[in-house]
Order: sequence, then structure tokens, then C-alpha cells
Amino acid sequence: MARLKELYEKEIKAKLMKEQGYKNICQVPKLEKIVINMGLGEATANIKLIDRAVEEISLITGQKPVVTKAKKAISNFKLRKGMPIGVMVTLRRDKMYEFLERFLTVALPRVRDFKGISSKSFDGRGNYTIGVKEQLIFPEIDYDKVEKIKGMNITFVTTAKNDEEAKALLTAFGFPFRD
Repeated sequence: MARLKELYEKEIKAKLMKEQGYKNICQVPKLEKIVINMGLGEATANIKLIDRAVEEISLITGQKPVVTKAKKAISNFKLRKGMPIGVMVTLRRDKMYEFLERFLTVALPRVRDFKGISSKSFDGRGNYTIGVKEQLIFPEIDYDKVEKIKGMNITFVTTAKNDEEAKALLTAFGFPFRD
């Protein structure tokens, strides 16, 4: 079992129940899934970017991503319906906890001039999204093989009812919030 999953089951649940005043163990919020999305608008001109992004995301997550396609044609962007424009992967259960642990302990400290993550990126329903400017913060990516530095959005979906509950959960996991 992943270390953070074990920590959640043994310590975080009890701590949150006491702090938030839950009466039932099922009320305690939990991490449901992690969605990693890499949008590649430049892929309309160079289709090889998609293949490289699929490789990189599968190295980072340990799971093959889905290639997302354009829903509508937009002539100003030279985009046709059905063209590949990004990759995304949804992590659940053990892979989710393993990715979370690597993200918090290895990848985030490698961000340049890191002072913590913003606590303003909650969506009002208990989900948190963070934007990563470059994929090089993950140690699985070989610096010499990177053709183009690409960013990604990482969304942490929780069962929390509001942002305060979600922030308490993510703080218990070890998220380094600035404020």
C-alpha cells in the first residue's frame, strides 16, 4: 500500500474527524482522483508533439494517457474538428497516491524559486488545480530528450463539500500552501 494512503487511513482521517467535528467516518473528505492535463495547441502544426507528450505523461504517471481531440473547428487557430490537441490522464487508487507522494516530495521542491503553492486555486466545490510550467520538475523526464518545454494542469478532486474542508485535507497530506 502507498505510504500516503496508509497515512490517510491511520492518521489523517482521525485528525480531520476531530478538527472538523464530523460525527461519522464517512463524512471525512478523501482524495477521489487526480487528473493531469497537458494542452498542446502547437500540435496543429507539429503532430509529433502529441507522441512525445504521451511518452512523457506515461513516464510521469505510470499510466497511458488519452489523446484529447478538438470538439469544434476554429479557423483562426487552423484547427479542424477531431484534430489531436492535448493529452490527459486520470489517476485513481494506488497510482494516485504514488503520484501524489512523488509530486509532493520530489517534484514540487524542484520548482525554481519555490515559495509554496497558492491557496486561491480551489474551485468552490472542494477541488484544487495547480498549473505546472514545465515537465522537467519530474525526475522521470530525461532533460536531453526534451524537445519543447510544456506545462500541465494537475487537478486534485476531493469529496469535500467546500474549499475549507478540501484545504484541511490537502494540508494534512503535506501540501505546502503559502498562506
